[in-house]
Amino acid sequence: MNKKYLGLLAISHFFTDLNLGSLPAVLPFFIAAYGFDYKSVAGFMFASSCLSTIVQPIFGWLADRGPRNWFMGLGLILCGVTFALAGFLTNYWAIFTAILISGVGSAIFHPEAAKLVNAISGGKRGTGISIFSVGGNGGFGLGPLIAVALLTAFGLKGLAFYGVVSVLFGVPLLLFGGRIRASAPAPLKSSSGKAPSAAAEDRENDWKSFGKLSAFIVLRSVCYTGIMSFLPLYCIYGLGTSNSAASATLTVIALSGIVCTFLGGPLADRFGCVKMVRLGSLLLVPAIALAVLPHSLAWVYAMLIPISLAFNITYSPFVVLGQSYLAKSVGFASGITLGISFSAGGILAPALGWFGDKWGISSTMALVVLLSVFAAVITRFLPPPHSRNRA
Repeated sequence: MNKKYLGLLAISHFFTDLNLGSLPAVLPFFIAAYGFDYKSVAGFMFASSCLSTIVQPIFGWLADRGPRNWFMGLGLILCGVTFALAGFLTNYWAIFTAILISGVGSAIFHPEAAKLVNAISGGKRGTGISIFSVGGNGGFGLGPLIAVALLTAFGLKGLAFYGVVSVLFGVPLLLFGGRIRASAPAPLKSSSGKAPSAAAEDRENDWKSFGKLSAFIVLRSVCYTGIMSFLPLYCIYGLGTSNSAASATLTVIALSGIVCTFLGGPLADRFGCVKMVRLGSLLLVPAIALAVLPHSLAWVYAMLIPISLAFNITYSPFVVLGQSYLAKSVGFASGITLGISFSAGGILAPALGWFGDKWGISSTMALVVLLSVFAAVITRFLPPPHSRNRA
């Protein structure tokens, strides 16, 4: 494992996802500055995630066609500079376009970066992906705090910060991306004694297993979005707590998630990715159920860290598992798993909102419990990666 380059990729991941994580906190400032309505600013969230989800697998497919080291630097710079530009625009559709392009920049960065992390992590791919993922989760978690501090002090022009840091870290990726790739350890001979190139050609794509894994990731994403979007509302309207006490639930989940994400990788390296995905999904069912079914605020707070643990210890393992199932298309696998893990829930969130409007917030949380059961069931059908596909 090349810790120096892995650290650079993790930091770059932090600043890439910092843009996406900051956007929700920026929306009230757009409303205050330009008088946009709620529907309009919700469109910015759609712009950030929808097209990114669609094009990210395409950039992953391109990454598999040959080295695309420059994707990482280009993606980071594009993501940060266009997000910064949104703070200097006043027309709604100009801002929408800037945020849309920022999401595309994120889509360019992730597949190639995750593929490279896989290559430079040696025999500890789970740990490598964990370190890389902690950077991204840190960006999402700290994004709102940084955005509010900048915009409170400087107004919307404070978004210039994101453009500056994206250039500072994107340029080194453009310059040294090839060197990072060259540092990857040469693969060992396969058990049959084949040379590295022959062993690589001997690998195969297990599309059936990858399809099952993708279904699990979609359900996990919907559950995560359901918790992050509706748990505070459940606390306020279902349990009668204050707004600040309800918002604190998200803070606990987000901050503890950084630590829990890191734990998933080393545990996967030791016990196997499939076992960790199954364990996390199995833990998620009682954690969510005990949080919402007793209709008690004490149970909600008691289950916050178990919920965070259940969600986040599966993250690195399912990324590595996807890369193992599609051993000939690691970039494409990275694009799919990283893309839908954050975006699928956001795209399907309006359906949860419709359900909540029709049946109530408590019923919505019960639905999230049911979806977590379906996710856990799917993991029982995930096979270990074919022995030829294991790094």
